[in-house]
Amino acid sequence: MRREAPQKLSDYGPLVFPAGMLIVFFVVPFATMIAVSFFKRDPAGFYSADFVFDNYARFLSLFFGKVLGFSLLLAVTVAICCVALAVPFTYLLSRAKRRTQVLWLVGLLSILSLSEVIIGFAWSTLFSRTAGITNLLVTLGIMKEAVALNPSFGAVLTAMVYQALPYTVLVLYPALVRLDPTLTEAARTLGASPVKSFFTVVVPALRNTIVATLIMVFIFALGSYLLPQILGRPQHWTLSVLITDQAIYQSNMPFAAAMAVFLVLVTLGLVALTVYAGRKGEAA
Repeated sequence: MRREAPQKLSDYGPLVFPAGMLIVFFVVPFATMIAVSFFKRDPAGFYSADFVFDNYARFLSLFFGKVLGFSLLLAVTVAICCVALAVPFTYLLSRAKRRTQVLWLVGLLSILSLSEVIIGFAWSTLFSRTAGITNLLVTLGIMKEAVALNPSFGAVLTAMVYQALPYTVLVLYPALVRLDPTLTEAARTLGASPVKSFFTVVVPALRNTIVATLIMVFIFALGSYLLPQILGRPQHWTLSVLITDQAIYQSNMPFAAAMAVFLVLVTLGLVALTVYAGRKGEAA
């Protein structure tokens, strides 16, 4: 079926409500945040209306450059780990019995019901010295004494991968279910091993889906706030943590707005890249 172009003004009626929601809940707040990012902080008060670039200039300093670099590195690492774990797991899940698939999907959905606070404190308990998993390793004779595994970069990375992995599996699952099983069967018939057929047939067939999933997880991890704060040291804090610190504790709303504008622009750019990758996949 070919979609016909709107012929009269009333044909645009269904777009009024979503357009209004987009304007009220995104365009207006984002425009306000951009305006505040150029304001000048007033030591005697909150901030005063002005048009200065000091906030963006401060954001380009060495300290905040390191924070930005760490935030991007952490988000990339989380995305790669999630996709590397989710692709083979989801492939095996899509080839399992229907009952097994349902049980695993229900389990993944139950993880999504947990808040970030619960996930953070649960992992902080598991990584603690008194009640953590190192006590089990001591009991098994693998370690001599229990040690605390947090705060550390590994603790932050583990918790963030745990939080983002269910989203990754649920995004990959429809594409893997629709994948024609005869493709891998043909590769096996031609002498390829299961591992080789997976990497030479399944992964290339899902290339665009994997790229879009990587970008989605990267965006999700880039906005993480509580987990780096609960499980990491100050050098493990992300840009989201510093935005909150500047806005609430330092009362520097213009500088917080400048950092938030940059974060939103990066997110929008990656969303556009995801849409482009999806359209390219459909065209292929």
